Amino acid sequence: MTNNSNYEKTTDLQEEEFNWLLKEEVHSVLKQLQDVLKEASRRFSTPTPGLESQQKQENFILGSSTMDQVKGVLTLQGEALTQADINLKVAKSSQVLHFQFREDKLWKLQQIQDARNHVNQALQLLGSHDESYHFKTGAEVNKLMDAVMLQLTRARNRLTTPASMTLPELATSGLMKMFTPPMPGDVMVNFYINLSKLCLTVYQLHVLPSNTTKNFKPAGSSVLHNPGAMFELNNNRFEVSHVHKVECVVPWLNDTLVFFTISLQLCQQLKDKVYVCPSRRSHKVTQRLKAAALIG
Repeated sequence: MTNNSNYEKTTDLQEEEFNWLLKEEVHSVLKQLQDVLKEASRRFSTPTPGLESQQKQENFILGSSTMDQVKGVLTLQGEALTQADINLKVAKSSQVLHFQFREDKLWKLQQIQDARNHVNQALQLLGSHDESYHFKTGAEVNKLMDAVMLQLTRARNRLTTPASMTLPELATSGLMKMFTPPMPGDVMVNFYINLSKLCLTVYQLHVLPSNTTKNFKPAGSSVLHNPGAMFELNNNRFEVSHVHKVECVVPWLNDTLVFFTISLQLCQQLKDKVYVCPSRRSHKVTQRLKAAALIG
């Protein structure tokens, strides 16, 4: 009887601990997650005409200590490039071309936009269970954490994995229509995010003569195309002659990646706690069944 009594007390304590976890600890973690992700979401805020945005405009100087063919000043506000000022020194002639965004244009960086959307979806998932909600099982908690972690992983991946594009896609993208004076037909640009860096790539092209004996092989999709890459557009064939890439660190993007890491760790830690408690309880139940079988 003593053994059974002790077991029942232990089991009651385990049950009480697990119920406390479901009722109190889970909501405490959900609150921490919401606070961290709201801070991340605030960094992504986009400018609204006529309204002052929480996210201030920041100017970033892009250049390289080893080359001066391309220099740029980009103005970033949340997910939007509101201005771009680019100087390109043309190979061979040393002529300097100057381009900037038209005043009526801004360019939304799809990677930041997608990451923000995933963060907001994670916040919606967390907000769907307020403090009055009582989680009934560990499986229910795990399901929620898995859904939140999926959104956070997708958000992080959008910032760490720039989209691959073909050269014709770059040539015909809306970005090429953003500039004044208009970009010449033998220059293409691309902006993208890589981790916490804002990157600018400039491609200089030359037209391949129709009677060229050079073996024409169109390049596939890539984040960064190399000199010698070829493509066809409007019955003309082009080859990339020069590639210039410059970049700069955006501190708040680095902060955002840290927020994602912290949030994923909080989710995993909660999953681990939920896993341990039922395991301990089921172990006790097994011991009790074995003891009952021996007595019988």
